[in-house]
Amino acid sequence: QVQLVESGGGLVQAGGSLRLSCAASGSIFSINYMGWYRQAPGKQRELVTTITRDDSTNYADSVKGRFTISRDNAKNTVYLQMNSLKPEDTAVYYCNANLVLPTALRTSYSYWGQGTQVTVSS
Repeated sequence: QVQLVESGGGLVQAGGSLRLSCAASGSIFSINYMGWYRQAPGKQRELVTTITRDDSTNYADSVKGRFTISRDNAKNTVYLQMNSLKPEDTAVYYCNANLVLPTALRTSYSYWGQGTQVTVSS
């Protein structure tokens, strides 16, 4: 059983910062990449950022220069440092991991966290 547990969401004023964490646990052989998505009310879930095992990153244009993703491979944990937050960053943030299970080494699976609310007030 694989679980992704997020933490670090909350309420912050515009211009402020938050740091999200997501820890993957369970029977995991390896993690190919991890990332963060977000979903605002009435909108589709969208990609925020991803990071591969060798630290290659990808960011949505809307967060470039403000958000930074990092990971600790030893802890199967990914972090999202969010600076200069704007009201439009308000959303539920979901952690995602693409990983390989020890029982199926030729297949990768996608797992999601339960989501953490980020609210930015103006």
